[in-house]
Amino acid sequence: MTWTSTSSSGYCSQEEDSEFEQFFTARTSFIKKPRKYKDEYIDWKKQVLSRDEIEPKILEYNSQMNSDLLMTLNSDGTYTGFIKVQLKLVRPISVSANMKPQSIYGSKKGTGPSRSQPVKRRTSFYLPKDTVKHLHISSHTKSSEVIKALLNKFMVVDNPRKFALFQRVEKDDQVYTRKLSDDEHPLYLRLVAGPDEKMLSLVLKENETGEVNWDAFTVPELQNFLRILQREEEEHVKQMFGKYARCRQKMQEELANRPPG
Repeated sequence: MTWTSTSSSGYCSQEEDSEFEQFFTARTSFIKKPRKYKDEYIDWKKQVLSRDEIEPKILEYNSQMNSDLLMTLNSDGTYTGFIKVQLKLVRPISVSANMKPQSIYGSKKGTGPSRSQPVKRRTSFYLPKDTVKHLHISSHTKSSEVIKALLNKFMVVDNPRKFALFQRVEKDDQVYTRKLSDDEHPLYLRLVAGPDEKMLSLVLKENETGEVNWDAFTVPELQNFLRILQREEEEHVKQMFGKYARCRQKMQEELANRPPG
């Protein structure tokens, strides 16, 4: 799997002296905010291409490309090509504090560290908003493998289950998104949709749709979540007490201003 990229580096190390970092990967609030994009509102019916249809489809795809990011058909019927993934991560990503992550300009060679190595200290940095990666993959590459490859590229030690790959479509001045299942093949989706990014673009985001996979978080992160919940609860209770106190005061003032009887 090879890589190209388009973005600035944006490396901002926040090293901690303690065994664990202060985790900034928790949500800033557990209250859901309104979504900017519509979800699951269009027909996502998948087009199925037969083996005989793949070759002319690849030729059609390549004829529409204005770059050298072409697809190549192999003799066994599989094919390889490039997909572009936009990384839209709200939270910092975590890497080993003893290992500086590669620049977003990352080279085409090399792989990330083994995930089996224990990580006692972490450092975090934010990726630039418009970070984009081009991956050279095969038609057999699954969405879950794309996610792991992206994390390995930046030597991210966060659990891959914290992230999800989304399909994005622009239609009738609306933006629709769909979360890809782990076993879907992004290159096939790219081939079927063609090179037009309005018809299909791929986005890596935090996996926050549906239920939270709490077992994917470390003990310090879970403890940080509990602190956030406690702060939110205290703030909510304070607001409720204030609301009822103001109502009580207004009613008392109204009673005081009325004549008896």
